Amino acid sequence: MALDRIRVEPGVCGGRPTIRGLRLTVDFVLKLMGDGYTADEIVQEYPELEREDVLQAARYGAWLASERTSAVA
Repeated sequence: MALDRIRVEPGVCGGRPTIRGLRLTVDFVLKLMGDGYTADEIVQEYPELEREDVLQAARYGAWLASERTSAVA
């Protein structure tokens, strides 16, 4: 799975994952999707993004959610 559009740079957005180094974070895009925006609507609202950027943000979120976590008792 290629996630070549997702970047983590310490000096950009506090080190949170961004899309292509833009000041648009993956979590922001995922929140928009959670609010019901489609990829095409997000690109229309944020023209600096491309449809593939939004799709990779979703894949990145799914990858993170698939990681195992352990509850601390």
